[in-house]
Amino acid sequence: MLYIDAENLIYGRLSTFVAKSLLNGEEVTIINSHKVVITGTKKFIIQTFKERVERGSVRKGPHYPRTPNQILRRSIGDMLPKKKTTGKDALSKCMVYTRRPYSMSELKFETVEKARNNKATGFLTLADISKELGYKVRE
Repeated sequence: MLYIDAENLIYGRLSTFVAKSLLNGEEVTIINSHKVVITGTKKFIIQTFKERVERGSVRKGPHYPRTPNQILRRSIGDMLPKKKTTGKDALSKCMVYTRRPYSMSELKFETVEKARNNKATGFLTLADISKELGYKVRE
């Protein structure tokens, strides 16, 4: 069982690490998904995510999430084999939370050093992106 604190971790690197761990049969719990970082220019990142949300129709989809925890969970799911039962079972073992749940207050959460963000500028958090997409983020 892996417990990951996602504060100041890079979005893509964290997603690949978690996807590989899930395919190896581990259960993964992630907290602080609203503090996950995406590197790049603000204009390009916001434009990319807005295009994803506005794509398709309301009835048929594809339906892209607006909340930070669901954005992260979807990126992890996109790295798993969707049409096989192994990918579906693996994604069911992944829990992503925006904040730390009260039931997990005594657990010790680790960080992924390979995914740590070392940049001082040039990045956005998932909370910033969710605000731009129209989601009201609790501070």
